[in-house]
Amino acid sequence: MVLFNDKLDNSEQTFEIAMKRAEELETAIIIATTTGQTALRFMEAAKKAGFRQKIIFVTHAYGSREKGANILPEDTRKQLIEDGATVITAAHALSAGERGLSGVYKGIFPLELVAMVLRQVSRGFKVCYEIALMAADAGAVGYQVPVVCIGGSGHGADTACVVTTAYSSDMTNLKINEILCKPDLYEH
Repeated sequence: MVLFNDKLDNSEQTFEIAMKRAEELETAIIIATTTGQTALRFMEAAKKAGFRQKIIFVTHAYGSREKGANILPEDTRKQLIEDGATVITAAHALSAGERGLSGVYKGIFPLELVAMVLRQVSRGFKVCYEIALMAADAGAVGYQVPVVCIGGSGHGADTACVVTTAYSSDMTNLKINEILCKPDLYEH
C-alpha cells in the first residue's frame, strides 16, 4: 500500500496505481467525480496510458446540492460518455435517505455510522466503498465481481481499493480486498 502526503494532490499517482491494478485484474475501474474535473483528469491519464478496461464514473444525484440541479455539468457528462465511459448519477448509498431523516429528527442512523467508521481509514476509502455499491445498484458492474475503485477527500483522488461488489441492499457482502493507496493520516 502506498501512503500519500495528505496535504498534496495525489490524483495522477492514484490514477496510475489504480489503472495498473485494474489492467492486471482485467476489471473495471470506478471513479467518484462531483464536478467532473477528476473525471476529465482521469480520462486524460487513461488515454495517455492506453488504459483498456471499462471506466465508470459515479456522481451525485440531482438535488444533492441544489433542488432540481446536478453539480456535474451536462457538457462534461456528454464528453465522458462520448469518450467511452459510463456515467452513473445516484444518491449516496451510505447517506442520502438517512440524512433526510437525521436532519429532521436530530439523530444519527445506522448508515451514517457506517460512513463515519469508513472515514476513519480515509474519506476516499468511504467513497470507494460507496461507489462500488452505487455502480452495482445501477447495473454498471456485476454482483460479487472485483473492481478497482478510486475516491478522494474533496478535490481530486487520493484513495484506490480493489473491492468485490455488492448491492446496497446486500452491503455486508461487499469486500475490500486491497487498499492500493490512501492518504497518510498519521499526525507526525
